[in-house]
Amino acid sequence: MALIAAALAVVALVLFCLDIAVGESHLPLGRVLDVLTGGGTRAQRFIVLESRLPRALTALMVGIALGLAGAITQSILHNPLAAPDMLGITSGASLGAVTVLVGTGGAGTGLAATVGAPLAALVGGLLTAVAIYLLAWGRSATGERGVTGLRLVLIGIGINALLTAGISWLLTRASLADAQRAQLWLSGSLNAADRAHLAPAAIATTVLALVALGSARTLAALRLGAETTRALGVRIQTQQAILIGAAVIGASVATAAVGPVGFVALAGPQIARRLLRTPGEPLIGSALIGAILVVGADVASRAVFPIDLPVGVVTAAFGGPFLLYLLVRINRKATVS
Repeated sequence: MALIAAALAVVALVLFCLDIAVGESHLPLGRVLDVLTGGGTRAQRFIVLESRLPRALTALMVGIALGLAGAITQSILHNPLAAPDMLGITSGASLGAVTVLVGTGGAGTGLAATVGAPLAALVGGLLTAVAIYLLAWGRSATGERGVTGLRLVLIGIGINALLTAGISWLLTRASLADAQRAQLWLSGSLNAADRAHLAPAAIATTVLALVALGSARTLAALRLGAETTRALGVRIQTQQAILIGAAVIGASVATAAVGPVGFVALAGPQIARRLLRTPGEPLIGSALIGAILVVGADVASRAVFPIDLPVGVVTAAFGGPFLLYLLVRINRKATVS
């Protein structure tokens, strides 16, 4: 398992360097490594360090955050479909950002685009998470009060549909220019990624990683039944709220940085679980797979396809078939049992 994790880390590093190397003027990988270690000409240092490194680092941070967020929610809710983008968190963040982008007119290209939209995305994601949690609160079949995984997933899917409809309504009411600007953001593009987008994404990802890794044993206990978890001394509702809150913040900040990047939080933990052959969704493996998916999609969008596609379009093209695969597997297990 350690060898597979190390191999995933190497793949993520290679893709990270490729993400810096590709562009209008391609650079050899050796030259990229030379610049990153302090060498290269002034022009090469500008291209690598100022132009492309912030974008690659943002893609890396977004992938790690989404991978960790998906691993936390899927582990706690015991459902492979329980990812932030399926539960409506990403849609809540998107609705907040689109509200700012289409409601500011021409100002949407200035301060509102660089600060207002990301901040509104963060607030939208947090408010959506609070609403879903409150609506999912109730009594379980055993009479215990709290939040159950199935109820939260079902309510999240319903909220997601409502928020998606709200986004569509806002786009129909917006001017053509504002609708185009909002649609570009909704596609999950890294084209505008810079140091201003990188800083909050890096901070949120670091905090999320510290909370997740520091709570690894608690998370493993929460994967067990409620009685076993309580016997281990874990305060279920409190720990669930803390971990889900950290996952929501990580996913919301990642969405605020580049727009919604679909299916990474859903697919990353499931791929990691199958590669590492673990009983639950592995945190480090999920983070690495998330990074590989986002950075790899950014490389593919510029090096494989004839046009520069938004990274969200590439991940959606991969995630759609993977979601069908998960649904088929879940249906087969239900049929067998």
